[in-house]
Amino acid sequence: MIELTINGTVHQVDVEPETPLLWVIRDTLGMVGTKYGCGIAQCGACTVLVDGQATRSCVTQLDAVAGARITTIEAIGQDSVGRRVVEAWVAQQVPQCGYCQSGQVMAATALLQQTPKPSDDDIAGAMTNLCRCGTYNSIADAIRSAAAQG
Repeated sequence: MIELTINGTVHQVDVEPETPLLWVIRDTLGMVGTKYGCGIAQCGACTVLVDGQATRSCVTQLDAVAGARITTIEAIGQDSVGRRVVEAWVAQQVPQCGYCQSGQVMAATALLQQTPKPSDDDIAGAMTNLCRCGTYNSIADAIRSAAAQG
């Protein structure tokens, strides 16, 4: 059994220690807001926060995060920065298809938690998640808007 703290709740999971965190979140615990995209940590659809750091959960082994504080999109609104990011996303009408957006929101939240007033270079450097719809300008606008509200 491995103990995980996800969204403030302690979970005991009986899975292999090398199981990717994404599959535990989605399949074992039933939280499906975090998406599977590429499986090789390139697209960012699977991004969650691990101790406040944006982390690609598709390649993060479970034993590497035991004891860490994990936040998924399901609880991002409980964080004041996360709530501002979501509000900015809605106000800017960022999503098109929406598939990548949970990972984008998580990455933007981590950025603003670490750099409350990011420059355009900070935003470009932190937002490495892929969006097939090309909403990058709207994403950057929403991050600037959320930062201005903080």
